[in-house]
Amino acid sequence: MIIRKLADVEITGVDLDGVKGITKQLVLGSKDGVPNFSIRVFTLEPGGHSPHHTHEVEHLNIILSGQGALMDEDGQANALVAGDFSFVAPNDVHQFRNTSETENFVFVCAVPKEYE
Repeated sequence: MIIRKLADVEITGVDLDGVKGITKQLVLGSKDGVPNFSIRVFTLEPGGHSPHHTHEVEHLNIILSGQGALMDEDGQANALVAGDFSFVAPNDVHQFRNTSETENFVFVCAVPKEYE
């Protein structure tokens, strides 16, 4: 059993093409011996976004705070707020965006541990 406080997890920058204003915390991962999924928390500052991208793995998301959007392949914004859940299937084109001008957009992202 592992219990960990988010405040105790190292914050790292996300340095990928198309990323703006994102940090990541790897809350539980392969180094912890998780059998299937790694749990990450992303914080997007106001105006921050991930790249508009696709990959071969699914991810499950739980919005913790703020407001944002999950963009689809056509650029349509699907609004997300605290308490919402989203699922991105393998090969879905997607992008997360913070739509607030004043507060961070924070969400949990669970992915297969090989993709952490």
